[in-house]
Amino acid sequence: MIKIKRVYEVSSEEDGFRILIDRLWPRGLSKESAKIDAWLKDIAPSDDLRKWFSHDPKKWTDFKKKYREELKRKRDTVSMIRSLEKEKKIITFLYSAKNKEYNNAVFLQEYMQK
Repeated sequence: MIKIKRVYEVSSEEDGFRILIDRLWPRGLSKESAKIDAWLKDIAPSDDLRKWFSHDPKKWTDFKKKYREELKRKRDTVSMIRSLEKEKKIITFLYSAKNKEYNNAVFLQEYMQK
């Protein structure tokens, strides 16, 4: 099972194995308070894609297509996440974006469940 959660929300036992999937460290958050088990920067969208998208709902469809293409080149990291899911049973993708509907975690969760 893969869940998603904003990294600024309080951690809980139900989160399971917590993975930060952003390329940049969340502003104003210490590593200790984040309670992150792994930081997989490589699974995040490229800087160019992230900056282009800028959480604009009008670009969501194109963002998903472009991010899917990037993920095809990151098969090793995708495989590692699948292995972690099997081993840990529950993993939570952590993201820092304010927009809870249009962000890389929403799409990555969808992508991993297919």
